[in-house]
Amino acid sequence: METQDSLALFQPENDEWYMKGTVMSTIFHNPDNLFSVVRLLVKETNTTWDEKDIIVTGVFPKLHEQEVYMFYGKITEHAKFGEQFKAEKFRKEMPQTKAGIIQYLSGELFKGIGKKTAENIVDVLGEDAISIMMADPDRLSDVPKLPKNTADTLINTLRENQGLEHVMIGLNEYGFGPQLSMKIFQVYKERALDILEKSPYRLIEDVKGIGFGRADELGRKLGLGGAHPERIRAGILYVMDAESIRNGDVYLERESLIRSVKNLLEESDHTPVDEENIDREITYLSDSDKIIIENSRIYLPSLYFAENGFAHHIKRLMSQTEYAEQFPESEFLLALGDLEERISVSYGESQKEALQTALQSPMLVLTGGPGTGKTTVIKGIVELYSELNGVSLDPHAYKDGNKFPVLLAAPTGRAAKRMSESTGLPAMTIHRLLGMNGQEQLDDDSERLIEGRLLIVDEMSMVDIWLANQLFRALPSHMQVILVGDKDQLPSVGPGQVLKDILDSKIIPTVELTDIYRQEDGSSIIEMAHDIREGFLPQDFTKNRKDRSFFHCHVNQIAEVVEQVVQNAKSKGFRAKDIQVLAPMYRGPAGINVLNKNLQEIFNPNDSGKRKEVTFGEVKYRVDDKVLQLVNQPEKNVFNGDIGEVVSIMYAKENTENQDMIVVLFDQTEVTYYRQEFNQLTHAYCCSIHKAQGSEFPIVIMPVVRSYYRMLRRDLLYTGVTRSKQFLILCGEEDAFRMGIERTDETKRQTTLLERLTSDEALELVSSVKRLTEDNMADIDPMIGMEDVTPYTFMSA
Repeated sequence: METQDSLALFQPENDEWYMKGTVMSTIFHNPDNLFSVVRLLVKETNTTWDEKDIIVTGVFPKLHEQEVYMFYGKITEHAKFGEQFKAEKFRKEMPQTKAGIIQYLSGELFKGIGKKTAENIVDVLGEDAISIMMADPDRLSDVPKLPKNTADTLINTLRENQGLEHVMIGLNEYGFGPQLSMKIFQVYKERALDILEKSPYRLIEDVKGIGFGRADELGRKLGLGGAHPERIRAGILYVMDAESIRNGDVYLERESLIRSVKNLLEESDHTPVDEENIDREITYLSDSDKIIIENSRIYLPSLYFAENGFAHHIKRLMSQTEYAEQFPESEFLLALGDLEERISVSYGESQKEALQTALQSPMLVLTGGPGTGKTTVIKGIVELYSELNGVSLDPHAYKDGNKFPVLLAAPTGRAAKRMSESTGLPAMTIHRLLGMNGQEQLDDDSERLIEGRLLIVDEMSMVDIWLANQLFRALPSHMQVILVGDKDQLPSVGPGQVLKDILDSKIIPTVELTDIYRQEDGSSIIEMAHDIREGFLPQDFTKNRKDRSFFHCHVNQIAEVVEQVVQNAKSKGFRAKDIQVLAPMYRGPAGINVLNKNLQEIFNPNDSGKRKEVTFGEVKYRVDDKVLQLVNQPEKNVFNGDIGEVVSIMYAKENTENQDMIVVLFDQTEVTYYRQEFNQLTHAYCCSIHKAQGSEFPIVIMPVVRSYYRMLRRDLLYTGVTRSKQFLILCGEEDAFRMGIERTDETKRQTTLLERLTSDEALELVSSVKRLTEDNMADIDPMIGMEDVTPYTFMSA
């Protein structure tokens, strides 16, 4: 991009419609997303518009009234407000003559700059004065008798009032739309274009929504294609991040990383890249602390420190010894007998072992399949802990800053709710327990401390290594910890396999519950789930039982069969929230997207056209729709995987924000979404098995066909089946079920947590590596570690 002012140089393409005029007033401006509505006095246009003024809408910063702007877009018809000009991009018309620039600089916008001073500036800098000042503020020192504070005020005002406009227009020339341009500006501010042109690949790390392909396209335009070192480094970091997300790996082997980076770079540019060049840049990134190399393994620092940190904190907690003999066995057995009598439960031998181990160990892992009584044991642990330690379980008894001693947490809101319902005690998500807002970066190093005496974490198989480390680093050494989970369920969506590695390490006392208790009603679902765990289907798999059914059909019949089953359940009084369809893939004739669209027409049609609805992409949201939250938003008390109901829709013309809005009720929490937040939602009539983990539903309908092959594994099918509480309806191809159950996780996650947990070496607790660079020089205290040092220390005796 040229250094001259792009505001002045920008020219519309021949086929663009434009409106040029003076902004008379701002009717609406949202400072968060920059959506604006202004009234424009039209001076010039190539449209058929013949009125003297027009309403212009679009995404742009707060515009200055009485200033001239050029808008490019099209005339649209608003249902309530009539014809408007919808602007896709804009530019501010800067004065082009000497007299115009003098008038502009001596106007009310620039305090302390009179006409004489403005004339002096233009005499020295010429008719390009504005662009010269923006590009090189030091040139103002050439203006005679211009005080430095006046020059600084002038530059600050220019940047404040033109910086965002300048950046957004420049980004538009590089092909970035207004929404993405705003994201880039929020990260880099006025330096955006300079950073973009010097280091385009920084966008991948710094700006959410920009991947390697988009940054690489820009990089090639700027001459950074082929085997340019910056391009190779960006490819390395991108591959490592993508592999951790896609496969859950904590590290990559060096040779594997080189091959993947080579494929990425050559596919994108069709230019051969030598492996030696990639290997050299891996070393460069290691020297720059962007990656960490340990033997042949290469880690992103955030995951390396998370794994080391978690292992360190497990060993720290396990080093406690005061719990082993804190009360005699006779006292435990007496309290256990009283509890069994009080709650009318007779604990089995393995359950009793779990209860006693939990109370007399610093940590316990409790695992087991469905129906084995994990929930009953959790309740027993809480009750016995209260009795034997003399603490109250009444939250209201803790006042004046005293903290409730028992903490219950889970990775999802629905799992936390289930814990609370089964124990009668408050439970929350791990994010909320830690006071997180859901937007933390992987290198987040904030100090957090959890107060309490006993912590129970359910659904531990869903917890990734980063969140596990964040949780455990916040625990005081005196806290007892119980980890509960089903080792045969799906691993975490994020990197790592925390529960599996802990179990394999045998460093923490573990009790596996194997006896099935939840079969009083003759449940065949639990029986089948345990068969799946062992790797086979029951003989009567296709035979209909009172709590489960199977329908033979091929992939193109799935949608019709699911619709028929749902219609039948609906006719018997079941509601949308009682029925959950689970599928492993989003696309295709039997995918989540198609099934959601069809099921919406069954549960929530809009035949009359009177039901309120808004369209976002290819999805229509209606009042009473069942929807799924896709990201954690602890500040709104809503979390990834929560299912809610749309209770209200407000159109832009009906509210002061001038935006479409959706209001969703999650249990007792109402959450409002503006249009730019609609991507946090999706329909929940059908969802992925991953999203359903941690939840249970009265009726589960689960199609499985050969076209799902890429996703079919034993742990996925097992997790799906165990979401059902009362009725399970399976449909599809029997051989696809058998194939999936025979197939275990073929791509074992690459982690080193097991090695770190079983190593005799003391783990040094490190959270980050800081090196003094030009970028962070101002952020590092030069006196760290020199508190007792004086100038005399360096003087010879």
